[in-house]
Amino acid sequence: MELLLLITVFVVALFLGVELITKVPPTLHTPLMSASNAISGITLVGALLAAGSGAGILVNVLGFVAVTLASINVVGGYMVTNRMLAMFKRK
Repeated sequence: MELLLLITVFVVALFLGVELITKVPPTLHTPLMSASNAISGITLVGALLAAGSGAGILVNVLGFVAVTLASINVVGGYMVTNRMLAMFKRK
C-alpha cells in the first residue's frame, strides 16, 4: 500500500512538472529554472529519504533514480542561473 502511494505521488509530480514546463514560453525558461531549484532541492531531500528508507528494493531503486535526476536538475539550474547572471556583469 505504501509503495502504491509513493508511485502515485511520483506519477502526479511527473505529470504536473511536464505540464508546467510545456505551458511556459521559452523566454521564461531561464527564470523558471532558477525558481525551480528550490523545488528540486525539496525533491532531492524526499528522494534521499525514500532511497534510504529500506522499504524494499523497488523503493530504493526509484529513490536512487529520483536522487540522480533531482541532482542533475539542481546542478543544471545553478549553471543556467550563473550564465544568466554573468550576462549582466560589467566587463
